[in-house]
Amino acid sequence: MWNKITSTIQNGIRDLFPAYFALVMATGIVSIACHLLQMDFLAFPLFYLNQFFYIVLWLLTLARIFRHPSRLLSDLSNHRLGTGFLTIVAGTNVLGSQFVILKSNQTVAFFLWILGLALWLLLTYAIFTAFTVKEEKPSLEEGINGAWLLFVVSTQSVPVLGMLLVPAFDGWQEMLTFAMLGFYLLGCMFYILIISLIVYRFMFFKIEAEEMNPSYWINTGAVAITTLAGANILLKGNAPFLSDLVPFIKGFTLFFWAAGTWWIPYLFIVGAWRHIYKRYPLTYHPVYWGLVFPMGMYTVATFQLAKAMRLDFLLIIPQYFIYIALIAWSITFCGLIFNLFVTFRKSLAEA
Repeated sequence: MWNKITSTIQNGIRDLFPAYFALVMATGIVSIACHLLQMDFLAFPLFYLNQFFYIVLWLLTLARIFRHPSRLLSDLSNHRLGTGFLTIVAGTNVLGSQFVILKSNQTVAFFLWILGLALWLLLTYAIFTAFTVKEEKPSLEEGINGAWLLFVVSTQSVPVLGMLLVPAFDGWQEMLTFAMLGFYLLGCMFYILIISLIVYRFMFFKIEAEEMNPSYWINTGAVAITTLAGANILLKGNAPFLSDLVPFIKGFTLFFWAAGTWWIPYLFIVGAWRHIYKRYPLTYHPVYWGLVFPMGMYTVATFQLAKAMRLDFLLIIPQYFIYIALIAWSITFCGLIFNLFVTFRKSLAEA
């Protein structure tokens, strides 16, 4: 029996979904949203649960690195899977943001931010290089999906956490703020480039129900975290050079919030087409955490945007959207537990 269970765990490590850290991203941002909306009875349990998820996923990832390096490198250079590794960056920075916002623990958050920054440098350049030098490449139709926008999400996660840490850097605040502004603008560039390719894919190539998976919810998640990064710069940045840039940052941040808002009804409509009209089965897959994260991020981003730009009327959105995010998280988490239960029960039955 134990041999069968061990074999199941080993298979899980070998086939670990590259974007599984989206579980940490989703849980973390929903926790932060609950805290901002004075729902700490949910925020703190999710915070502690997220630390558990983060540790377990790192243990599985490290085991995969040492036991199945060729499989991991193959996924890293895969156009459809490689960008999923960037969830490690975003998950690390979202967890760091939880430590600052929920516990005022800037020490742990700082180390997570340094780790996130190092992982961003490693993975961004590794993935870009791998995709560039590959001799055999897929067509645009086959190669691109919503997970490509994790270039945006991972990049913007750096200033989201970085700006929360700025007040602790006496004497270095101006330099750090400038660096975080650079990351913010780089993430904006990535979004404009990648979303153009995705819309081109939508409009001019046939879309099957199987292909229209929840990864495309990152169309919203990417601009929501961009909005949050801009709002954090406006709220936390007090460097002298920012005074001339504030109107630009406000306009750009509002621009991306509007884009994220537009995507939400469209993605619900396409989801209905996929599951109701095309009758594609609604079964658990870790990619569904990529649907939960944008809902939580849109809630937090709208709350912080309203605060940064003194648009109190916008606060009505997060007050109701938080429940959509919580329902999505709960359903996906139940799917995860059920999937694990079925997998191990099957292993025991075969033992």
